[in-house]
Amino acid sequence: MQPFFVFAYIRIMINWNSPNIPNPPFIASIFNYYLSDNLEGYAEYDEKTLELVKTIPGYLGYESMKVDGRGTFISYWKDMESVQNWAKHPVHIEAKKLGMAWYKYYHSMIAEVSRFHSHLIQP
Repeated sequence: MQPFFVFAYIRIMINWNSPNIPNPPFIASIFNYYLSDNLEGYAEYDEKTLELVKTIPGYLGYESMKVDGRGTFISYWKDMESVQNWAKHPVHIEAKKLGMAWYKYYHSMIAEVSRFHSHLIQP
């Protein structure tokens, strides 16, 4: 069991869906993008999908970074079946269609996390 202060820092970096950090292996779905100038509805849909994905079985959590219109969103999943179930969800399908206006460019990757290690450098 990790001390609370270590857990608090990890929660800042990764928004786990559960208080228990998952043990590998698990899946990382990595989405890199450049935002367009047309962001109408983007923030609302982003919030909607973040709330909905928490209800999908196998969803473990996410982390997100954004600087000057470029971003990375990594979602973590129990297994590929869970990733595929989210990919087939109507709200996610709609988000992909709407994304054609929100992004200048994007690419996505799926990777298996075989090791997860964290270390608190300073409290």
